[in-house]
Amino acid sequence: MFYDAGVKIYIESLGCAKNQVDSEILLSYAIENGYERCLDVTEADVIVVNTCGFIESAKKESIDAFFSLHDQNPKARIILAGCLAERYGRDMDLEEADAIFGNKDLSLFPNVLNGSERILIPQTYPDPDKERDDRKELFSYPGSAYLKISEGCNHRCSYCAIPVIRGDLRSRPMDKVIKEAERLIASGVYEINIVAQDLGAYGTDNGQPSQFVALMDKLSSLEGDFVLRMLYIHPDTFPEGLIELCKERKNILPYFDIPFQHADEKVLRAMRRTGNPEIYLSLIERIRTAMPDAVIRTTLMLGFPGEDKKAFDTLMDFTAKAQFDWMGSFLYSREEDTPAFDMRDEEEHEKAHNKAKRWQKELEKLQEGITQKRLERYVGHEYTALIEETIEGEDLAIGRIYAEAPDVDGLTVIMGRGMKSGDRVRVGITRTRGVDLEGVLID
Repeated sequence: MFYDAGVKIYIESLGCAKNQVDSEILLSYAIENGYERCLDVTEADVIVVNTCGFIESAKKESIDAFFSLHDQNPKARIILAGCLAERYGRDMDLEEADAIFGNKDLSLFPNVLNGSERILIPQTYPDPDKERDDRKELFSYPGSAYLKISEGCNHRCSYCAIPVIRGDLRSRPMDKVIKEAERLIASGVYEINIVAQDLGAYGTDNGQPSQFVALMDKLSSLEGDFVLRMLYIHPDTFPEGLIELCKERKNILPYFDIPFQHADEKVLRAMRRTGNPEIYLSLIERIRTAMPDAVIRTTLMLGFPGEDKKAFDTLMDFTAKAQFDWMGSFLYSREEDTPAFDMRDEEEHEKAHNKAKRWQKELEKLQEGITQKRLERYVGHEYTALIEETIEGEDLAIGRIYAEAPDVDGLTVIMGRGMKSGDRVRVGITRTRGVDLEGVLID
């Protein structure tokens, strides 16, 4: 039996933006069954921890968060959900969990909410035509939202556990994506962040060439005052025609999140990737030639099997030449059920991991200087900023311009009065401050 209306549910969403979309969907099912969202875990009747299970550090963070939230409110029912539950749920000895729920068919979430099933790891995915295209509440700051266009991945990079957790690529029907975008625009969302494991692969699971450019064409043609930001485009299958479309459509932000992962050809082949420094630098050049204001973000991996000093030097040289606006780095995690797992044993992995930590510091120091230099080009110019939050008692607000994606990049500190979350304002950039920008509100 479901709780009466007003019972409070707290959802902790960990990991990537795609997981946040799942958390919003879980909340939607809860609301439809009489729950209301609670922002204070100590006041919740039910706690849901929507976990990440991609790499070792994320798994540890998920378990730590589970026990921390449980300790803060031991009387509440607590549910372990998401990627970690999907990957290990059947084998987890976690007696503190009142329920464990996977991430394949989210429509079954009420079955664990009402207590009818304690461990529910759905074996099948829902019919794409029956997946919901509405969310009752969003977890993002006002004016911004994520829009997921596909699930799973067919690339099979040798280090990646995503196919193990999320399965093969399943593109959402284009009309469903368009309908959801229209809902978001109608609700006042200005910034729609398009997410998937690889945006460029959209539609290829149907045996067709990529349909991503066609999708962006339709999305950018919708009526309304909004912008589109693209997140996660695999460099080896970067869609033809995307650069020209972005150049033509002003509501597609010139922001490209391209996870190159590495540049050394030997390492890339071991990763089951097809690029090399010349190919990747050519892609960057094509983007920046067409759109000089384009922003390029990437992620790079250190410590993959076979990475030696020569490979690391190649990566450093590539980073210096690429001049990324933003870069995130992470250490290779040896994940069972991935092809790379057997490339070396645990003892060898630990040695390589420790060496990679030192290399990571060198890489990040290099990139920090590049990012700070790249940010200087915004000083003295005006931009539209989306306000995320205001600072109580201060005449300033925290916002983002087109060059700053939510959660992962720097921010813009805006001096001025009368701003509130969700506002769009014009800001004149006056200086850089580390990896952030500072500006003044323009009346």
